[in-house]
Amino acid sequence: MSGSLSCSAADLAVLLGPNATAAADYICGQLSTVNNKFIDVAFAVDNTYLLFSAYLVFSMQLGFAMLCAGSVRAKNTMNIMLTNVLDAAAGGLFYYLFGYAFAFGSPSNGFIGKHNFGLKDFPSASADYSNFLYQWAFAIAAAGITSGSIAERTQFVAYLIYSSFLTGFVYPVVSHWFWSADGWASPFRTDGDLLFSTGAIDFAGSGVVHMVGGIAGLWGALIEGPRLGRFDNGGRAIALRGHSASLVVLGTFLLWFGWYGFNPGSFNKILVTYESGTINGQWSAVGRTAVTTTLAGCTAALTTLFGKRLLSGHWNVTDVCNGLLGGFAAITGGCSVVEPWAAIICGFVAALVLLGCNKLAEKLKYDDPLEAAQLHGGCGAWGLIFTALFAREKYLNQIYGEKPGRPHGLFMGGGGKLLGAQLIQILVITGWVSATMGTLFFILKKMKLLRISAEDEMAGMDMTRHGGFAYMYYDDDESHKAIQLRKVEHRSPSPSGVTTTPV
Repeated sequence: MSGSLSCSAADLAVLLGPNATAAADYICGQLSTVNNKFIDVAFAVDNTYLLFSAYLVFSMQLGFAMLCAGSVRAKNTMNIMLTNVLDAAAGGLFYYLFGYAFAFGSPSNGFIGKHNFGLKDFPSASADYSNFLYQWAFAIAAAGITSGSIAERTQFVAYLIYSSFLTGFVYPVVSHWFWSADGWASPFRTDGDLLFSTGAIDFAGSGVVHMVGGIAGLWGALIEGPRLGRFDNGGRAIALRGHSASLVVLGTFLLWFGWYGFNPGSFNKILVTYESGTINGQWSAVGRTAVTTTLAGCTAALTTLFGKRLLSGHWNVTDVCNGLLGGFAAITGGCSVVEPWAAIICGFVAALVLLGCNKLAEKLKYDDPLEAAQLHGGCGAWGLIFTALFAREKYLNQIYGEKPGRPHGLFMGGGGKLLGAQLIQILVITGWVSATMGTLFFILKKMKLLRISAEDEMAGMDMTRHGGFAYMYYDDDESHKAIQLRKVEHRSPSPSGVTTTPV
């Protein structure tokens, strides 16, 4: 522990007179006991803080589940909620067996970790079980992002395969590159050989989490194709609205709440002093990070509100919720190293990025029921660029270690090196996820394991794959009309001459 107490019996003996050595040994023994207690408390405080942050991030799974459920049609509610449960369950097992080792198993090479499979030789001096739990919560968040992009037309077995592969291999490799002390582009490298003398700055995962999940979802949705009825014969987009704005709003607020573990929690420790005996410590940086997160989300929500009003003539709550989340995804990368005023700029531009990506997706006939690729992929990429423009040198040195002349934000007088590192991060994440997840989805399609049949899609996956609807409710669409027509055709007269309908 930094600043721990020290005591030497030889130093005290000359001051204590008769029996000086015994008295000095006693005093030093007592001080050593007190010092050990301080160290124990520091470990306890930091681990408790990290565990609490992990619980907050895990609560985002409920947010994802509610957001996804509200954004799909009622006939697919059970399906999408089950996929969110399985993201956490399958992700937990595969991240335990492989993912954590690939991400943080040290010592390793710059590409992939190679120790601690199945948490062997754990805990260590550098990591405790709380670290594993926190990183697992991040891994399943990336998988949850992808599930939204391919909702309403994907076979259940495909969900299990892609979720296990993403959390067990694809995501961990990316997190190793940028968050492990051994990663080739990590600012935590100790050998001094940093990418552009800085390493890529992605504090809580605009690229590592959001871009990975968004680009994986992009390839899944592209390879599957749009939902039936999403575009008419002339190519005009037809809205397939989710069935519950209430669930969308509930999920959004749950995600907002969980983001306070996602971003501030990424410090991992809170009991770290920057200037001993002053208010300058990591506890203050944690608070600043929560503030920048809040301001970016709020600004993006308001920008989306008025932007959609101008474009469509409506005040749309679901669009505002997506705009809010886009602001959060963007600020995640630089939340700890920028000023609150800069977070407002981040949120404003993130909303414009989301609106632009949605317009482009519509023109390209790309169908993503939750706008996940646009929101997490597009806004996540903007977040990395934003960090390269507005990161403060002072905050970078506090969090990543003192480095004279450290490259920082271009608009803050730090030159263009950090921007170069951030652009490389965007390119390598895009390339890696495209090569791995794009290939996986293509193989699943060729094996006929990816998309459900047109008949099942029209009827709804809840009825055809999960035994029944989530509600006593039917969508007012062609699938419901078809079901009713079949019931009429199968009516048979009873002995009394009264027509009955079989249940």
